[in-house]
Amino acid sequence: MGSNCETESMVSNPQERRRVGLIYDERMCKHSTPDDEYHPENLNRIKVIWDKLHSSGIAQRCVVLDAKEAEDKHIALVHRKNHIDLIKNISSKKFDSKRNKIASKFNSIYFNGGSSEAAYLAAGSVIEVAEKVAKGELDSGFAIVRPPGHHAEESEPMGFCLYNNVAIATSFLLNERPELGIKKILIVDWDVHHGNGTQKMFWKDPRVLFFSVHRHEFGSFYPGGDDGSYTMIGEGPGTGYNINVPWENGRCGDADYLAVWDHVLIPVAKEFDPDMIIISAGFDAAIGDPLGGCRVSPYGYSIMLNKLMGFAGGKIVMALEGGYNLDSLANSVLACVQALQQHKPVAGSSEAYPFESTWHVIQSVRKQLSSYWPTLGDKIPEKVISWKTPQIEISSSDSDGEHENGLIVAEELDKAVEDIIEPLKNLQVHEDCQGQATVVSPSWSSELSKIDIWYATFGSNINKSRFDCYIEGGQMEGMQKPCVGSVDKSQPKEIMWKTFPHRLFFARDRSDTWGPGGVAFLHPESNIQEKTYMHLYKITLEQFNDVLLQENASSRDMIRPLFDLTSLQTIETEKCISVELVQKGWYHNVVYLGKENNIPILTMTCTLSDIDDFKSGKFPVNSPAKAYANTLVEGLVQGKQLSKAEAIAYIEEASTKPL
Repeated sequence: MGSNCETESMVSNPQERRRVGLIYDERMCKHSTPDDEYHPENLNRIKVIWDKLHSSGIAQRCVVLDAKEAEDKHIALVHRKNHIDLIKNISSKKFDSKRNKIASKFNSIYFNGGSSEAAYLAAGSVIEVAEKVAKGELDSGFAIVRPPGHHAEESEPMGFCLYNNVAIATSFLLNERPELGIKKILIVDWDVHHGNGTQKMFWKDPRVLFFSVHRHEFGSFYPGGDDGSYTMIGEGPGTGYNINVPWENGRCGDADYLAVWDHVLIPVAKEFDPDMIIISAGFDAAIGDPLGGCRVSPYGYSIMLNKLMGFAGGKIVMALEGGYNLDSLANSVLACVQALQQHKPVAGSSEAYPFESTWHVIQSVRKQLSSYWPTLGDKIPEKVISWKTPQIEISSSDSDGEHENGLIVAEELDKAVEDIIEPLKNLQVHEDCQGQATVVSPSWSSELSKIDIWYATFGSNINKSRFDCYIEGGQMEGMQKPCVGSVDKSQPKEIMWKTFPHRLFFARDRSDTWGPGGVAFLHPESNIQEKTYMHLYKITLEQFNDVLLQENASSRDMIRPLFDLTSLQTIETEKCISVELVQKGWYHNVVYLGKENNIPILTMTCTLSDIDDFKSGKFPVNSPAKAYANTLVEGLVQGKQLSKAEAIAYIEEASTKPL
């Protein structure tokens, strides 16, 4: 790769001109799984970034550097000889027959013939950018590298990471190039996973302030254990220089991260006064990431970065770590490079407030570290802490009627998810862990987005405003809890009404969304003597999965579809499928109602065994609450199916007629 230096004409205001370096080398694309089977950490991650930076014209306004391989002596600053020997030689022909067996001994690692070169280029590229920034030849830079590095420990690769790229570059500047004047380095790790390897490498070093914000969930989120706890603050002279901000839940977004910046990171950074900032820039906390489950926007990342640019004279080096939704990854990196160039965030807005759990974590972190950083001893004003969003783990469905039932659903889903994506989710990693990563492809989302189905609704969703809550998020009048919404917020492609020969009835005694009163169910078996008005929405199978999840469980991101293409193919003959992952939900039974214009019509309701339980009295049959009934009446009237009086009578009959 050749240099492409910035010219005077490219920037209108000389004060805004910032020399931003980029490194990208296609040789890092050669690292892949042995048989080219799908893996989330793949060559497309850096390709889409490079393509996005070029197509936007941003790369042309940067200084493009040549990638260089790291030297063993520099890698040895943080890694032991046995580790270096392994990575150096693993791609050689003599390891062809045993490469897979060796990889299986490590946690979430694969090797192939291109792994060694890619690992050396990744580490060397971060060194190259860091050295250029330290010398003042660049104001800042971004190393677009893979494999990532922050999980790699002193003696072993793990978590997709072969060498710890950021740690190597940090040690290089502090120990090999002291004449450059970089005496204190702030490492900010905003990857959604804890940077366990980096933490351990600077555990006792007061020259390095290591800050990591990550999903932790009390040690159940990858890489697991207590390393990511806020109680892990360093040791000896490094005590107080290790700061962990461990999220207790997923779905954290811009507001949560910026609250941590304002009330933990920025105050401490002012006291620490670093000479350089190196960011372990993982983007798996971005919206839609299949492994991260958080919701940081490109705008949010640019704000986080901009808040750091006031330190160290803007000397910031970014090194790519995770990030597995290609669109979010490319857009987030673009926003960051734009922010580096302009010294201001990209255009955008964020109106949400942090979760209540976020404030709890922030206060715990501040209390733990206040004796080392006096600025954290100040109390956060109650007015600020009162700005919070209700926990999005709340149930947004009609189905989550009993609080204990909702908890069961969450636990069942967690268990199923753990089985699917071990060890990247909810895996407690022990020292003797020998398992190879089992990773589920996120490609199902794009595949299912190309398939249309008719979703036939019979309950509150016959009211379009109510259904919009499942797609767009939010709540309508009468609802006590908001919906999270779907990933794809596109409106239905078509809408129509039909009647079906099935029995409508109301049961259960309360729901989290509507409060006391029954909610609608459809008898899964047809009966020509019955007639139910149903509002059909033509949506994608991906959206149907999102609605199915929201109807049956606490709001969570899916790692695999609940109802996939195989299910769609088999339901025509089986007529109904009980969705295994959410079997504790009230609407886990997907029922096939036929086709319209050759597109399958699906609904979701209870099972026949549930019908027996309703008949026996095990589950209560109950009339709907006024707000819920009014929602149905409004939907029928607005849909021009019945007059108001007819709609009220229709609901009344369904509420009182015995099963």
